[in-house]
Amino acid sequence: MRWEAFLDHVRERGEYTTPQDAERAARTVLALLGAHLVGEVRAELAARLPETFAMILLNPLRATEPLSPERFLRATAAWIEGATEQTAAWDVGAVLSVTADAAGEELTRRLLLQLPPGYDLLFGHPDHI
Repeated sequence: MRWEAFLDHVRERGEYTTPQDAERAARTVLALLGAHLVGEVRAELAARLPETFAMILLNPLRATEPLSPERFLRATAAWIEGATEQTAAWDVGAVLSVTADAAGEELTRRLLLQLPPGYDLLFGHPDHI
């Protein structure tokens, strides 16, 4: 997926007023997501994202332990200035649903298998596994 198309979809789903807000959310959420994915799944997802976002996904900070969906939302809120857990949930949902679209159903299923239970809701794919 091209950069503009990815950001346009994030902007639309997140109802962001500027492309910069959509980009900030995408960068933050994908950096956190990348810290929780490994191996072939992370590489395959990166190959389906715009190059800048692929690099963020492939070069994240390392997570010391898997974050539950609730802690993922709190971490997102902590990384985005002025965010709350409620606005972070909106950011995460917008970015991860577009990411799932870019990944496709089969890769999204494998991606969800690497994450703690409950991430299917964050990706907009309840009971996907």
